[in-house]
Amino acid sequence: MGTAERREASEESVAGRPAARQGPAAPGKGFPAPAHAGKAARDEQPRTVRPLWVEEPARRHPMPDPVRTAAVRAVIVIAVTLIQAMVAFLCTMAGSWLAFPMVVSSVVSTVVATWAVVDVWVTRQVWSQRYGVVSEPSSTARALRRERRARRRQERTALREQERIRRRGGTGRLSHS
Repeated sequence: MGTAERREASEESVAGRPAARQGPAAPGKGFPAPAHAGKAARDEQPRTVRPLWVEEPARRHPMPDPVRTAAVRAVIVIAVTLIQAMVAFLCTMAGSWLAFPMVVSSVVSTVVATWAVVDVWVTRQVWSQRYGVVSEPSSTARALRRERRARRRQERTALREQERIRRRGGTGRLSHS
C-alpha cells in the first residue's frame, strides 16, 4: 500500500467515525486553538479536533509468528555478533590480552549469526509450504490449461454440431439417400 493509498484509507476511517469535540481547533492542526480564537466568529460551525494518530487494526501480520520469532532471534544474534566484533577490534588496537578470546568468539558468533539468518529463510519456506497457498501458475501449467480448454472447446463444438444434425432429422450422416 503506497503513501497516497494509506492517506486515503486513514481519511476514510476518520470520516466514518463520529468526531469528539474537545474545544475549538486550530484549522488543519491536531491540537486545540487558543481560547480567544473561537470567540471571533460565533456563527461558524464548530470545528472538530483531528486526531494526531489513528489506530487501524492490522488486516494480517506481515509475517507468520514462527517466521517473526526466527527473525527477531536472528536480529539479536547479529547485533551481539557486531558488538563482539567491535570489542575484538578495539581490544586488538589497544593490545589487550582479551583480543584473542574476543576474536575467537566473534568467529563463532559469525557462524551462529549465519545459521540464524538461514533459519529465518528455512522457517519461512516451511511455513509457506505447510500453510501458504502460492497461486502463481508456471508457464507450463498455463500452457497445459490453455490446451485443455481448447480441447474442451473443440469437443463442445463437435457435440453441438451432432445435436444440430440430429434435430434436423438426420441420422448423423451428412448425405441422405
